[in-house]
Amino acid sequence: MEEDHFRCVECSHESPELYRDYRNGILKITICDSCKKPVDKYIEYDLVIILIDAILCKTQAFRHILFNTSLNIHWKLCVFCLLCEAYLRWSVLHGSEQNPDPADLIRYTKEWEFYQMFGLAALELSAFCTGLLLFLWAAVGGLEVRALLRALLLSGYGKVLLIPAVIWEHDYSPLCLGFIKLFVLTSNSQAIRVVLNSSRRLSLLAVCVGVLSEACVSHAARRLPWSVQDVWTLA
Repeated sequence: MEEDHFRCVECSHESPELYRDYRNGILKITICDSCKKPVDKYIEYDLVIILIDAILCKTQAFRHILFNTSLNIHWKLCVFCLLCEAYLRWSVLHGSEQNPDPADLIRYTKEWEFYQMFGLAALELSAFCTGLLLFLWAAVGGLEVRALLRALLLSGYGKVLLIPAVIWEHDYSPLCLGFIKLFVLTSNSQAIRVVLNSSRRLSLLAVCVGVLSEACVSHAARRLPWSVQDVWTLA
């Protein structure tokens, strides 16, 4: 393994390696110089166990994923989750409507509204991340923006739970979606704590500021004096 700055999953102390290869199939896990525990116990664990610990928001699992792996699917995961969220909003907007004529103009208007919902979801996510990062920059100072943004996007994996709502179309409950949102925000808070090695209070405040920024942008966007139908009519 190439030398890099890894982190101990127990105390977050930096380490040059996770294990040492003595060849002939002999591997030895590196012991942390600070806490005298294995730097990363998860390198011996099955992926399912790592995922379960991540779902339980364990700090050790988050440190393993964010610091000791080269997982770079955060942008793909983000786009996928935004598509699911856009579909849900679009289906809520027009789920009760029926369109017997497939050649009706409104059918195509609905398709444009799906793109509008995707853009709105992306705008709200951008507002959430921007407000959160600005608050942390003011509270902490210098930030590793790229690492923190990667952590925020990866910790939004809970939105994958929207997949059943997409598959089952309208057979979902607003209460269930509320729990998914709460779980995602909890994961975001834990990711901030891990990356910054900060207190729980700071991470919760940052998430609250992000949610407030998201709500303000969402409210402003919904009050814009135009709609997709107007744009289509003008075109």
